[in-house]
Amino acid sequence: MKINPYLNFDGQCEEAFKHYERCLGGKIVAMMDYGSAPMPCDMTPDQKKRIMHARLIVDDQVLMGSDAPQGRYERPQGLYVTVGISDVNEARKAFESLGEGGTVVMPFEPTFFAEGFGMLTDRFGTPWMVVCEKPM
Repeated sequence: MKINPYLNFDGQCEEAFKHYERCLGGKIVAMMDYGSAPMPCDMTPDQKKRIMHARLIVDDQVLMGSDAPQGRYERPQGLYVTVGISDVNEARKAFESLGEGGTVVMPFEPTFFAEGFGMLTDRFGTPWMVVCEKPM
């Protein structure tokens, strides 16, 4: 079994996933807009450009997302997407690049449980935790 995060955006899914691909070193393997759907629908040209489904592979992990239907987006709350990286320098680099244009909640620094740990909300509204755990 695998449990994968599925992120929602308000028209920035494509931009966000290209950013995540760069920051996390993954590969976007799917990006479908609403206009590509086989069923006919009443949408404006702008609505048809919104992303219906995106899939990013990072190593053996999957991150998925889409743009919520217009007017139905809700900002995420009560969760963080956590990225665990075994090299502290790589973890710091991921934290800094994910945070470009976002808001740092807790700076990336050593803690009692990690060689480095930080929390941020990226410029797309997604909350992240980046951690390089200490060996137990």
